[in-house]
Amino acid sequence: MAFFWKKKNKEEEAAEIKSLDEGLKKTKMGLFSRISRAIAGKSRVDDVTLDEIEEALIESDLGVDTTLKIIDLLEERVARDKYMDASELNRMLKEEISTLLAANKEADEPFDFSKKPYVIMVVGVNGVGKTTTIGKLAARLKADGKKVVLGAADTFRAAAVEQLTIWSERAGVPIVKQQMGSDPASVAFDTVSSAVAQDADVVLIDTAGRLHNKVNLMNELTKIRNVMRKVIPDAPHEVLLVLDGSTGQNAFLQAKEFTKATEVTALAVTKLDGTAKGGVVIGIADQFQIPVKFIGVGEKIEDLQVFNKQAFIDSLFK
Repeated sequence: MAFFWKKKNKEEEAAEIKSLDEGLKKTKMGLFSRISRAIAGKSRVDDVTLDEIEEALIESDLGVDTTLKIIDLLEERVARDKYMDASELNRMLKEEISTLLAANKEADEPFDFSKKPYVIMVVGVNGVGKTTTIGKLAARLKADGKKVVLGAADTFRAAAVEQLTIWSERAGVPIVKQQMGSDPASVAFDTVSSAVAQDADVVLIDTAGRLHNKVNLMNELTKIRNVMRKVIPDAPHEVLLVLDGSTGQNAFLQAKEFTKATEVTALAVTKLDGTAKGGVVIGIADQFQIPVKFIGVGEKIEDLQVFNKQAFIDSLFK
C-alpha cells in the first residue's frame, strides 16, 4: 500500500488493513447480502437476477450511471458464460469494479513534496469532516517529519476555527487565524506568508463550506487562490474536496457543485465506517475521474487512510 507518511512495519500494515475491513463491514454486508438473496437457489443468472443485482448496487450508492456500466458488463459475461454461482458472480463483480477504478489515477505518493511549501486548499460543506481531515493529515505529516502550517480561513464559523486550533495543538503544528468574520483570503495570505518565512513543507488551508450561493463560493475560492499566488505563484498545488460517504447521493451532488465552483484536484471520502453506502467511493471515482486520495474509516488519526484501490476492493470482496 502507498503511504506518504512513515513506512509501516508488518504489524502496522496489518492493523491498517484490519481497520479498513472494519470500516467497510456495513457496506460489504449490505451489498453482498442483497446479491446473495438475488441469486439464491438459481443455477444461472437471468434478467430478473440482473435487475435485483442492479437494485443492490444502486442501494449501495454506486450511482445509476456506474451501476449501469457494471450491469452492461455483467450482461455480456452472462450471455457468454450462462451458468454462474455466487462465488463466480462475486469474482466477476470484483473484476468489473477493478476495471472501473483502474481509470481513477492513483499516484505512489499523493503529494508532490518537491514543491515547498506544498499548499493544499481544503474545500467541502460543513459537517463532512473537513476540519477533522485537515487535523488528521497535519498530525500524520508532522509524524513523518514534515513541517506543517495550518490556515483557519473558514472565518464564518467560530466552531471551525476553534476545532482547527484544537487539532493544531494536538498535532503540535502552528496555526494562522484571525477574528471570526475576517476576510478568508487575508487569512490564506498570512498563512502562506508565514509558511514561507518558517521554511515549512506543507500548508493546509481550511475554507468555508457554504453552498447556498454558488456565485459567492466561486468568488471566495478564486480570491483565496489569487492572494496566495502573490506569495507562491503556483499555489494552491492541490484542491482537496472532502465528502461525507454516509450521505450517499448527496456526496455526488456536493462533488458536482464544488467542481463547478473551483478546480478540484483530489477527493477525500470520510465516515465510511458508519454507513452501508461505501459504494459511493466507486461511483464518485468513476463519474468524476478525480483521484480519490483519502478515505476515512474510523475516528482515530490512523483511520484516515491513503486510498488504495486494490486494498479497498479486496476488503469489499473478502
